[in-house]
Order: sequence, then structure tokens, then C-alpha cells
Amino acid sequence: MNTSPNHVDAVNMDPVNIDAVHVDAINVDAVNTNDDEYRGPATLRIDDVAVPVEIRMSARFEPIEGRFRWAGRTGPHDMLRERVGAGLRKATIIVPGSPETVVKLSDPDPWGGIRLSGTGTPPWFGPVSDGE
Repeated sequence: MNTSPNHVDAVNMDPVNIDAVHVDAINVDAVNTNDDEYRGPATLRIDDVAVPVEIRMSARFEPIEGRFRWAGRTGPHDMLRERVGAGLRKATIIVPGSPETVVKLSDPDPWGGIRLSGTGTPPWFGPVSDGE
């Protein structure tokens, strides 16, 4: 096992044979993890309509699962609150300088914001260049 601080080992155990353990190495350096939180502008794409929003989000790496989980909220937005209230649950999010990412929508809050969540590389981490 690698003991580097930027190296995480994900362990997958066979529930039938507890002695059968498989370790997958995940190099956290492979992702541009500048900040575990993001506050700022983003665009939600809903049915080919671009909706500009302000978001607050945070992420954490789950070593057992071998992936990131991230969540947050939009600022108040009447149209989003109405669409989510009517059953909308998926969209894509684009943070400036980062690729488009699928996002789950849920739970309008009392101030008119919408809860955002997802798994995998957080939408604000951005692409990694070959030189990093």
C-alpha cells in the first residue's frame, strides 16, 4: 500500500469470504482538487434551457466507496423552485472553467433555493491537464 498523503486505498471485501480482500489504489492527484468548497456562479441546464444561478457547495472523498460525494444549494430562484416542486429531479450543472456534470435536484428550502447533489468529480474541480 502507498502511504503518500495524496493516495487513497479503497478496499472491496467479499462478504462471503472475508479473507478475499481486493484493494484498488485511487490517486487523488488525478483530479484537480483545489477546494473542497465552492461559492459562486454556475449554470443549470434544464431541457436545453440555461438557467444562471449562484451556488454554495462542498465535497468530500469517500475512501470506502472510492469516489467523491458533493452537495449544496442554489440561491433563491422562483422558476427552479416551481419546476422542482412539480417533480423535476435532474439537470446538468456547469461551473465556469469546468465540464458539464449531472446533478440531482431536491428539497426547495424556505428561502427559495434548491438542494443540489451528486457523486463523482465535483463540478468545480475542473479538468486536469497532462502536466499536473
